[in-house]
Amino acid sequence: MPAQPHAIIVTGVSGSGKTTLARALAAHYGHVYLDADDFHSPEAKALMGAGVPLDDALREPWVEALARELQRLARQGHSSVLAFSGLRAAHRQRLRDSGVPMRFVFLHAPPDVIAARLAMRGDHFMPATLLTSQLDALQPPCAERDVVAVDVSGSPTQVLERAIAGLDAQVIE
Repeated sequence: MPAQPHAIIVTGVSGSGKTTLARALAAHYGHVYLDADDFHSPEAKALMGAGVPLDDALREPWVEALARELQRLARQGHSSVLAFSGLRAAHRQRLRDSGVPMRFVFLHAPPDVIAARLAMRGDHFMPATLLTSQLDALQPPCAERDVVAVDVSGSPTQVLERAIAGLDAQVIE
């Protein structure tokens, strides 16, 4: 891993395992862990909790706050790992435009695997009913050069090993 502060952005739809993997990567690399959900406004959380998907206009202030936080941490000399849906290409690009060197880990699996995970999760403000809207909004980042795609089928340990192998093989630009 490079000496200069950087960010690893763990992306994917709700239920793909972003939080679990981002925490594990932060511990593995000794980086600061951030959860993008902590940066949502109370209004946005209320909308999602009511089953109303956010549109790009509602997501923009959130993405802007995330970019500022990544910049703040980098200025302080801290690398970070951010769990962030990153569904839209423009939102991923906004984080890249922050000037913080970064790479992305895109978590993916068949929709039925994600739906089964969501069905077992009852302690989150985002209901499983929004999975379809997330899949509809998703602009997969597979062609983006700084993205490591990781299939989340398997155990959390297997997913972590796949992510570390992919990240360690990729150079931060």
